[in-house]
This record gives sequence, structure tokens and C-alpha cells, in this order.
Amino acid sequence: MSTLTNQAYVATSSQRLVAIITAATFGLALVFISGFASPETIHNAAHDWRHSHNFPCH
Repeated sequence: MSTLTNQAYVATSSQRLVAIITAATFGLALVFISGFASPETIHNAAHDWRHSHNFPCH
């Protein structure tokens, strides 16, 4: 019989900072790529999303 112990993972402050910067960069890239897309296909695909988030596209 074996016993399992719960071990919590504690991230260091530098790991947290890297995660925050990565998430923020990815999020901003998604907003600006979909917001300022010029090809019709990308524009139409992101059109409803932009309007639902009050992002002007016209």
C-alpha cells in the first residue's frame, strides 16, 4: 500500500513575471491582429468578435 502526498507547486517571482508577460503579449497580439486585420477573410472571421467587445473596425 502506498500513500500519496499533496505537494504544492510554488512559482518563483521571476516565473510569475514571465507568465504574466507571455499572457499579456499573447492577448494583445490577438486583439490587434483581429482588430486591424485587412484581408477580407480575417476581417469577416473576427468581425462579430470585435463588435461584441466594442472594438471599432470600420
